[in-house]
Amino acid sequence: MRNRRIGLVIIAAALLIAAVRHPSADIRIITHDVSDRTPHRIQAAIDLGLFAVSVLITWTAKRFA
Repeated sequence: MRNRRIGLVIIAAALLIAAVRHPSADIRIITHDVSDRTPHRIQAAIDLGLFAVSVLITWTAKRFA
């Protein structure tokens, strides 16, 4: 009976931990010109379960007039 109770507590704790939102980092490097309507951009996201990282990089291409 005691082992069953301990098992239920462990399962409940694991479910609670899984339900909690994990920490994430949101990194944005925005270097494009404000007047540029279509800046170049690279966007990536990595979620490893324990934490997540999201990266956004934008830039304006060199224009030849």
